[in-house]
Amino acid sequence: MRDLEQATGVNRETIRVYFRHGLLPEPQRSKPNVADYDQAHVDGIRMIRRLHKEEGLTLPQIGRVLSGELSDASLGVGAFPHLEQMVAARLDQFDALVPLSSVLARNPNAPEDAAGLQEIGAIEMSTDTGTPMLSRTDADLVAIWGEMRAAGFTEENGFTTELLAFYVTSAKALGQTEVDRFLEAIEGKVRIEDAADMALEAINRMMTFFGHLRTKAVLKAFADAAVLPKKPDSD
Repeated sequence: MRDLEQATGVNRETIRVYFRHGLLPEPQRSKPNVADYDQAHVDGIRMIRRLHKEEGLTLPQIGRVLSGELSDASLGVGAFPHLEQMVAARLDQFDALVPLSSVLARNPNAPEDAAGLQEIGAIEMSTDTGTPMLSRTDADLVAIWGEMRAAGFTEENGFTTELLAFYVTSAKALGQTEVDRFLEAIEGKVRIEDAADMALEAINRMMTFFGHLRTKAVLKAFADAAVLPKKPDSD
Protein backbone atom coordinates (compact mmCIF):
# COMPACT_ATOMS: atom_id res chain seq x y z
CA MET A 1 0.00 0.00 0.00
CA ARG A 2 2.91 2.33 0.71
CA ASP A 3 4.20 1.74 -2.83
CA LEU A 4 0.71 2.39 -4.20
CA GLU A 5 0.56 5.70 -2.33
CA GLN A 6 3.93 6.74 -3.76
CA ALA A 7 3.02 5.71 -7.30
CA THR A 8 -0.30 7.60 -7.34
CA GLY A 9 0.13 10.47 -4.90
CA VAL A 10 -3.11 9.40 -3.20
CA ASN A 11 -3.10 8.52 0.51
CA ARG A 12 -4.11 5.08 1.68
CA GLU A 13 -7.30 6.17 3.43
CA THR A 14 -8.60 7.63 0.17
CA ILE A 15 -7.55 4.48 -1.70
CA ARG A 16 -9.46 2.37 0.83
CA VAL A 17 -12.55 4.52 0.16
CA TYR A 18 -12.19 3.75 -3.55
CA PHE A 19 -12.11 0.04 -2.72
CA ARG A 20 -15.17 0.31 -0.47
CA HIS A 21 -17.10 1.90 -3.35
CA GLY A 22 -16.09 -0.99 -5.62
CA LEU A 23 -14.15 1.27 -7.98
CA LEU A 24 -10.99 -0.86 -8.00
CA PRO A 25 -10.37 -4.58 -8.55
CA GLU A 26 -9.51 -6.55 -5.44
CA PRO A 27 -5.75 -7.16 -5.10
CA GLN A 28 -4.16 -10.57 -5.36
CA ARG A 29 -3.28 -11.94 -1.92
CA SER A 30 -0.23 -14.20 -1.77
CA LYS A 31 -0.58 -14.34 2.05
CA PRO A 32 -3.44 -13.47 4.44
CA ASN A 33 -1.77 -10.21 5.47
CA VAL A 34 -0.22 -9.32 2.10
CA ALA A 35 -1.99 -7.52 -0.78
CA ASP A 36 -0.27 -7.38 -4.18
CA TYR A 37 -1.26 -4.42 -6.34
CA ASP A 38 -0.43 -4.02 -10.02
CA GLN A 39 -0.50 -1.41 -12.77
CA ALA A 40 -4.29 -1.71 -13.11
CA HIS A 41 -4.63 -0.34 -9.57
CA VAL A 42 -2.24 2.53 -10.25
CA ASP A 43 -4.05 3.49 -13.48
CA GLY A 44 -7.46 3.09 -11.84
CA ILE A 45 -6.60 5.31 -8.86
CA ARG A 46 -5.21 8.03 -11.11
CA MET A 47 -8.34 7.89 -13.29
CA ILE A 48 -10.72 8.03 -10.33
CA ARG A 49 -8.86 10.98 -8.82
CA ARG A 50 -8.97 12.87 -12.12
CA LEU A 51 -12.68 12.26 -12.59
CA HIS A 52 -13.37 13.24 -9.00
CA LYS A 53 -11.11 16.28 -8.69
CA GLU A 54 -11.02 17.71 -12.21
CA GLU A 55 -14.48 16.82 -13.54
CA GLY A 56 -16.41 16.98 -10.29
CA LEU A 57 -17.98 13.52 -10.46
CA THR A 58 -19.00 11.93 -7.19
CA LEU A 59 -17.71 8.46 -6.35
CA PRO A 60 -21.14 6.89 -6.98
CA GLN A 61 -21.22 8.62 -10.39
CA ILE A 62 -17.75 7.29 -11.17
CA GLY A 63 -18.97 3.82 -10.23
CA ARG A 64 -21.89 4.22 -12.63
CA VAL A 65 -19.50 5.34 -15.38
CA LEU A 66 -17.28 2.30 -14.92
CA SER A 67 -20.26 -0.07 -14.86
CA GLY A 68 -21.77 1.49 -17.99
CA GLU A 69 -24.85 2.86 -16.24
CA LEU A 70 -24.04 6.55 -16.73
CA SER A 71 -24.90 6.66 -20.40
CA ASP A 72 -27.62 9.26 -20.70
CA ALA A 73 -25.38 11.86 -22.33
CA SER A 74 -23.52 12.00 -25.59
CA LEU A 75 -19.80 11.49 -25.48
CA GLY A 76 -17.93 14.76 -25.10
CA VAL A 77 -14.28 15.55 -24.55
CA GLY A 78 -14.69 15.31 -20.79
CA ALA A 79 -16.02 11.78 -21.05
CA PHE A 80 -13.04 10.36 -22.92
CA PRO A 81 -11.32 9.15 -19.71
CA HIS A 82 -14.55 7.32 -18.78
CA LEU A 83 -14.44 5.58 -22.14
CA GLU A 84 -10.92 4.29 -21.54
CA GLN A 85 -11.97 2.72 -18.24
CA MET A 86 -15.12 1.16 -19.69
CA VAL A 87 -13.28 -0.36 -22.64
CA ALA A 88 -10.56 -1.69 -20.33
CA ALA A 89 -13.22 -3.32 -18.15
CA ARG A 90 -14.84 -4.93 -21.22
CA LEU A 91 -11.45 -6.27 -22.28
CA ASP A 92 -10.94 -7.87 -18.86
CA GLN A 93 -7.82 -5.78 -18.28
CA PHE A 94 -8.34 -5.67 -14.51
CA ASP A 95 -7.59 -9.37 -14.00
CA ALA A 96 -4.63 -10.39 -11.86
CA LEU A 97 -1.24 -10.75 -13.48
CA VAL A 98 0.18 -14.18 -14.31
CA PRO A 99 3.71 -15.34 -13.46
CA LEU A 100 6.26 -15.45 -16.26
CA SER A 101 6.89 -19.08 -15.38
CA SER A 102 3.40 -19.94 -16.67
CA VAL A 103 4.68 -19.31 -20.22
CA LEU A 104 7.54 -21.83 -20.07
CA ALA A 105 5.47 -24.66 -21.54
CA ARG A 106 4.96 -22.65 -24.75
CA ASN A 107 8.32 -20.88 -24.69
CA PRO A 108 11.24 -22.50 -22.83
CA ASN A 109 13.22 -19.29 -23.47
CA ALA A 110 10.53 -17.13 -21.84
CA PRO A 111 12.81 -15.29 -19.36
CA GLU A 112 15.28 -14.20 -22.05
CA ASP A 113 12.57 -13.38 -24.58
CA ALA A 114 10.51 -11.45 -22.02
CA ALA A 115 13.55 -9.32 -21.17
CA GLY A 116 14.14 -8.62 -24.87
CA LEU A 117 10.50 -7.80 -25.54
CA GLN A 118 10.39 -5.47 -22.56
CA GLU A 119 13.50 -3.68 -23.80
CA ILE A 120 11.80 -2.79 -27.10
CA GLY A 121 8.58 -1.74 -25.33
CA ALA A 122 6.47 -4.69 -26.46
CA ILE A 123 5.59 -5.87 -22.93
CA GLU A 124 5.82 -4.72 -19.32
CA MET A 125 7.01 -6.99 -16.53
CA SER A 126 6.29 -6.38 -12.86
CA THR A 127 8.48 -7.72 -10.08
CA ASP A 128 6.72 -6.07 -7.13
CA THR A 129 5.99 -9.50 -5.61
CA GLY A 130 9.55 -10.75 -6.11
CA THR A 131 8.34 -12.90 -9.01
CA PRO A 132 8.28 -11.67 -12.63
CA MET A 133 4.62 -11.11 -13.54
CA LEU A 134 2.91 -10.27 -16.83
CA SER A 135 -0.54 -9.35 -18.02
CA ARG A 136 -2.28 -12.16 -19.86
CA THR A 137 -1.81 -10.29 -23.13
CA ASP A 138 1.91 -9.82 -22.57
CA ALA A 139 2.27 -13.44 -21.51
CA ASP A 140 0.67 -14.45 -24.79
CA LEU A 141 3.13 -12.26 -26.72
CA VAL A 142 6.05 -14.04 -25.06
CA ALA A 143 4.46 -17.41 -25.81
CA ILE A 144 3.85 -16.51 -29.45
CA TRP A 145 7.50 -15.62 -29.93
CA GLY A 146 8.36 -19.01 -28.46
CA GLU A 147 6.20 -20.65 -31.11
CA MET A 148 7.97 -18.57 -33.75
CA ARG A 149 11.28 -19.89 -32.41
CA ALA A 150 10.00 -23.44 -32.83
CA ALA A 151 9.15 -22.60 -36.46
CA GLY A 152 12.75 -21.58 -37.15
CA PHE A 153 12.83 -17.91 -36.18
CA THR A 154 15.96 -18.30 -34.04
CA GLU A 155 19.09 -16.27 -33.40
CA GLU A 156 21.03 -18.75 -35.52
CA ASN A 157 18.80 -17.86 -38.46
CA GLY A 158 19.16 -14.14 -37.84
CA PHE A 159 16.00 -13.47 -35.81
CA THR A 160 16.05 -11.73 -32.43
CA THR A 161 13.48 -9.88 -30.34
CA GLU A 162 15.16 -6.63 -31.42
CA LEU A 163 13.84 -7.21 -34.93
CA LEU A 164 10.30 -6.91 -33.55
CA ALA A 165 10.74 -3.25 -32.61
CA PHE A 166 9.14 -2.12 -35.86
CA TYR A 167 5.96 -3.95 -34.82
CA VAL A 168 5.85 -1.92 -31.60
CA THR A 169 6.37 1.37 -33.44
CA SER A 170 3.77 0.51 -36.07
CA ALA A 171 1.22 -0.67 -33.50
CA LYS A 172 1.52 2.54 -31.47
CA ALA A 173 1.12 4.71 -34.56
CA LEU A 174 -1.83 2.69 -35.82
CA GLY A 175 -3.53 2.67 -32.42
CA GLN A 176 -3.14 6.43 -32.01
CA THR A 177 -4.57 7.09 -35.47
CA GLU A 178 -7.51 4.75 -34.84
CA VAL A 179 -8.39 6.42 -31.54
CA ASP A 180 -7.99 9.96 -32.89
CA ARG A 181 -10.32 9.29 -35.80
CA PHE A 182 -12.81 7.36 -33.68
CA LEU A 183 -13.12 10.10 -31.05
CA GLU A 184 -13.32 12.83 -33.68
CA ALA A 185 -16.14 11.01 -35.44
CA ILE A 186 -18.31 10.22 -32.41
CA GLU A 187 -17.84 13.31 -30.22
CA GLY A 188 -21.23 14.67 -29.21
CA LYS A 189 -23.11 11.99 -31.16
CA VAL A 190 -22.82 8.72 -29.25
CA ARG A 191 -23.64 7.76 -25.67
CA ILE A 192 -20.71 6.70 -23.48
CA GLU A 193 -21.89 3.11 -23.11
CA ASP A 194 -22.51 2.75 -26.85
CA ALA A 195 -19.08 4.23 -27.61
CA ALA A 196 -17.44 1.64 -25.33
CA ASP A 197 -19.31 -1.15 -27.13
CA MET A 198 -18.29 0.27 -30.51
CA ALA A 199 -14.65 0.54 -29.44
CA LEU A 200 -14.62 -3.06 -28.23
CA GLU A 201 -16.17 -4.24 -31.49
CA ALA A 202 -13.57 -2.31 -33.46
CA ILE A 203 -10.72 -3.79 -31.43
CA ASN A 204 -11.99 -7.31 -32.11
CA ARG A 205 -13.22 -6.98 -35.70
CA MET A 206 -10.69 -4.61 -37.22
CA MET A 207 -7.76 -6.77 -36.13
CA THR A 208 -9.07 -9.43 -38.52
CA PHE A 209 -9.64 -6.76 -41.17
CA PHE A 210 -6.09 -5.51 -40.76
CA GLY A 211 -4.77 -9.08 -40.71
CA HIS A 212 -6.25 -9.72 -44.16
CA LEU A 213 -4.73 -6.50 -45.50
CA ARG A 214 -1.37 -7.45 -44.03
CA THR A 215 -1.51 -10.92 -45.60
CA LYS A 216 -2.23 -9.40 -48.99
CA ALA A 217 0.61 -6.93 -48.58
CA VAL A 218 3.10 -9.64 -47.55
CA LEU A 219 2.19 -11.85 -50.51
CA LYS A 220 2.51 -8.86 -52.84
CA ALA A 221 5.92 -8.04 -51.37
CA PHE A 222 7.10 -11.62 -51.92
CA ALA A 223 5.86 -11.48 -55.50
CA ASP A 224 7.61 -8.17 -56.12
CA ALA A 225 10.84 -9.51 -54.62
CA ALA A 226 10.71 -12.52 -56.94
CA VAL A 227 10.73 -10.35 -60.09
CA LEU A 228 13.35 -7.84 -58.99
CA PRO A 229 16.50 -7.97 -61.14
CA LYS A 230 19.42 -9.54 -59.36
CA LYS A 231 22.36 -7.32 -58.51
CA PRO A 232 25.34 -7.96 -60.79
CA ASP A 233 28.22 -9.74 -59.16
CA SER A 234 31.03 -7.39 -58.25
CA ASP A 235 34.46 -8.01 -59.66
